[in-house]
Amino acid sequence: MKDVELYTKLATLPDNLKSEVMDFIDFLLNKSSTTQQKNIAPKARFGSGRGLFKMKEGFDEPLKDFESYMEP
Repeated sequence: MKDVELYTKLATLPDNLKSEVMDFIDFLLNKSSTTQQKNIAPKARFGSGRGLFKMKEGFDEPLKDFESYMEP
């Protein structure tokens, strides 16, 4: 639908219905802006995960399951 068509139809409505259309447009604009805000994820910052993960002792040591693949 083109803007001209929309305006033409809107101009033919009585004032009480124009008010309802205005309220609905405000509702749609508000809905659109809140949807866009939800889709924006906060940007991760360097070091923001510090302290959330702990490595077990021996994490870097070779696994016993892979001994046969290791060179003697």
